[in-house]
Amino acid sequence: MKKFYNREKELELLAKADRLKSKHSVMTMLIGRRVGKTALTLQNYTKDKKIYLFVSKKDEHLLCEEFLEELSLQLDTKIFGTIYRFEKLFEYILELGTTHSFTLIIDEFQELGKINPSIYSSIQKLWDLYKYKTHIHLIACGSIYSLMKKIYEDTNEPLFGRADFKIDLQPFKVKVLKEILEDNRAYSNKNLLDFYTLTGGVAKYTEVFVLYEAFDFERMCDAICDENSLFLQEGKNRLIEEFGKEYGTYFSILSLIASSKTSRSEIESILERNISGHLARLENDYHIIKSIKPIGSKINSKVQKYEISDNFLAFWFRFIYKYQSLIEASNFTRLKEIIKRDFSTFQGKILEKLFIELLKDKQIYTTIGSYWERGNKNEIDIVAIDEIDKTILFCEVKLNPKRLNQNELILKSKKLLDKYKGFKSEYLLLSVDDIDKLSNMTNFRF
Repeated sequence: MKKFYNREKELELLAKADRLKSKHSVMTMLIGRRVGKTALTLQNYTKDKKIYLFVSKKDEHLLCEEFLEELSLQLDTKIFGTIYRFEKLFEYILELGTTHSFTLIIDEFQELGKINPSIYSSIQKLWDLYKYKTHIHLIACGSIYSLMKKIYEDTNEPLFGRADFKIDLQPFKVKVLKEILEDNRAYSNKNLLDFYTLTGGVAKYTEVFVLYEAFDFERMCDAICDENSLFLQEGKNRLIEEFGKEYGTYFSILSLIASSKTSRSEIESILERNISGHLARLENDYHIIKSIKPIGSKINSKVQKYEISDNFLAFWFRFIYKYQSLIEASNFTRLKEIIKRDFSTFQGKILEKLFIELLKDKQIYTTIGSYWERGNKNEIDIVAIDEIDKTILFCEVKLNPKRLNQNELILKSKKLLDKYKGFKSEYLLLSVDDIDKLSNMTNFRF
C-alpha cells in the first residue's frame, strides 16, 4: 500500500469542515498543482461517502451526462431522466444533500467557467438557497492559481466570500523529503539536496522518482533526460494555460532569472522593454517568483532581486527551456553533459534555500534572509535575527566545505552589525555535509 506523507494540518481542517456539515453545508477552496491535492481529498477524514467529479474539457451536455453516471455509481442509486445543464445537476445534488450527508469533490473547478461562463452564478444562487438545509461538504479543487483566486477572491465574482475554508497546498518540506528517502533506503546529505533541487518537494515529481527508483543525481538526471520523460514538457504544461497568450514574455523573464539575471534592470536591458507589470503578476497573481531585499533594508528600498520559488521550475528554465534545441534534436547526451557541467553552480543557491528552511523550522529567529550591499558587495548567504534575545547569526554556505572562510564572513558582516548595536553575533559555516547535523540539532545555539 502506498504511503501518504505529511498533510496532517490539512487533514485536520478537512475533518473540521466535515464535522460542521452536520449543521449545514460548507465549502472548501483547495488550490495546488502537482502537489497531491486529489490524493488529499480522497484520504480518510470523513465517515460519509465521497463523490469525486473531474471537470474535463467537454461540452456541458456531455459533462452532465458523465457526472450523472458518476453520481449513480458512487451513491449506489438509480437516477431517472437526463440533465443537460450544470445548474440543474447542481440543484439535483443539493436536493440529495437534504436527506444525505456526503462530501462532493469537484476537481479542476476553474474549468467549469470555460464550459459555461454562467455556471458560477448558478452555483452561488443555489448554494445560498440550499446551504442551511443541506449537509454537503463541497471541496472545489483547482490547479490554476490565478483563476481560482479570481473565482473566490475577486469582489466582482459571484462566489466571492462563499468559501468557508481555504487550503493553499504547498510542496513537501525538507523533513518530508528526508523521510521519503529514508523509507526507500536512499538517504544521504547529497541525495537529499539533489532530491530537493529537482523536485522542490512537489508530490508528483517525488512520486515519479520513487517509481523509477531514482534517488541520486545520476539516476534523476537520466529520468529527466529521456525522450519519453514527462519532465521535458512540464514547464509548458504547467504554465502556458496560466499565462495565456503572453506566455512567451513570461518564459523569457523566468529563463533569465533562472540564469542568474535576477534584477529588474538586468532583465529589462536584455529584453529591451519595461517588465514591471509582468514581474508584479508573476509574484502576486501567479506566485511563481518572489522579490528579495537585503535583510535590514528599508521598506521602500529599491535594492532587490528576484528568484523562482519552485526549485523544479528554476531547473526547468535553466536547463530544459534554455536548451530546447537539443531536445528537439533528440541530443539527450549533450543535454546531460551540460546539466552535469553547470549543475553545481545552479545548486549553490538551492543549498542556501534548504538551510534557510531548516533554520525556519527551528522557530527561533524572527527574521531570516540574505544580505548584500549595492553592487552585490559584501554578500552574506544567510542572516538570521532574533529580535527577542538580541542575537544575529551569519552563515556562509558552500557546496565545497574547503571554500568556507569564517574570517571573510566576519569582515562582510561588520556594516550590517552597525545597525544591530547590542546584538550578540554568531557565525556558522555550512556545506552539504552539515544538512543532517543542522536538521537534527535541537539545542540550537552556537
